[in-house]
Amino acid sequence: MDTKISILFYGSIARTTQNKLLPIYMRVTINGERFETSSHRYLESNKWSAAAGKAKGNTDEVRSINNYLDMLKQKAYNFQKELIQEGRPVNIENFKDKWLGKSNKPVMLIEIFQQHNDQVVELIGKDFAPGTVERYKTSLSHTRSFMQWKYKISDIDIRKLNYEFISGYEFWLKSVRRCNHNSTMKYLANFKKIVILCLKNGWLSKDPFVGFKLSKKEVVREFLTKEEMQLILSKQFVSERIGQVRDIFLFSCYTGLAYADVKKLKRSEIITGVDGEKWVFTSRQKTNTASRIPLLSQALQIIEKYTDHPQCDAADRLLPVLSNQKMNAYLKEIADVCGITKQLTYHIARHTFATTVTLSNGVPIESVSKMLGHKNIRTTQHYAKILDKKLSEDMGLLRSKLNAQPNQNLKAI
Repeated sequence: MDTKISILFYGSIARTTQNKLLPIYMRVTINGERFETSSHRYLESNKWSAAAGKAKGNTDEVRSINNYLDMLKQKAYNFQKELIQEGRPVNIENFKDKWLGKSNKPVMLIEIFQQHNDQVVELIGKDFAPGTVERYKTSLSHTRSFMQWKYKISDIDIRKLNYEFISGYEFWLKSVRRCNHNSTMKYLANFKKIVILCLKNGWLSKDPFVGFKLSKKEVVREFLTKEEMQLILSKQFVSERIGQVRDIFLFSCYTGLAYADVKKLKRSEIITGVDGEKWVFTSRQKTNTASRIPLLSQALQIIEKYTDHPQCDAADRLLPVLSNQKMNAYLKEIADVCGITKQLTYHIARHTFATTVTLSNGVPIESVSKMLGHKNIRTTQHYAKILDKKLSEDMGLLRSKLNAQPNQNLKAI
């Protein structure tokens, strides 16, 4: 819907000249904001009609002033029309720039994207995690590559963004970059944050994502079974380094902590809880939400094993965690040695805690959600959906209850 503007002419008594002439001003109002400017026309105060907003009488002077005011009003409406045609928001700032003849430098997409990323870098450790910064950098790189592929340009006026641009970007991510559906949606979601930034600043008047669905497909999350966990636990490794990776991986299986959270975990974050037992009191690096996790005996044994490890002493860390890349490389080797065909990555430990360790053993989903540091229980429910064993057990209990009740068998008709 077009933004309407209100135009009013008035005589400013406060600015009456020494010759007792009344200066005529024009007031433009858009969304409650005003812009006032002088018409540079003057006349005797008794010749001005405040109610009509124009000069009164039938003299040549009156007709000349009124014709000029009509011309100013038409000029204002023409500027409104120009803003709409240019795809710029009809607001008081853009109207004022038009009226004063200021140059209209276009706001460029890549320039704004880069400024956004530079600000995110400055907020690492405060509002953003390093991983988030890398995702924005990758999104910017993909945006550049898409525009070069599609339009043969290095940047674009954000006012030219439309649905065709977004749908074309989706096609490029899936076809040229060969991203799966969910990865494509993540990159587009990052891009949409830049679009929202432009909308909030008034640089865009219409959201190009209108009508475009950023929907993710549900994926089955890999996790280890109890038997697979036992294989890894009981396996003897020749390499001390591989055994160390195995221990830290199992620590996450028994705590649900992600790689980044285990890596930064300090000894001071292991405290005595309300039950007199040892707990982890920390915050998730990804979401900055609190995690309160009672420690199982298996996790405590791993902590005890590395109490005097030199790497922990030097860095004030609970466990000697390697880089994520090295951890995953060693985990692939562990899977091969143990005969596990699943693609073993560190994040599977978190899934294993949610499924095999907790939900499968009857821990309420609300408690699991709290320990995982999820902001929304719907995130945790993804794990519950894949537990056929738990579903079978729940229905088994229901069968037992129903069979124990008298007169529950249907008679043959």
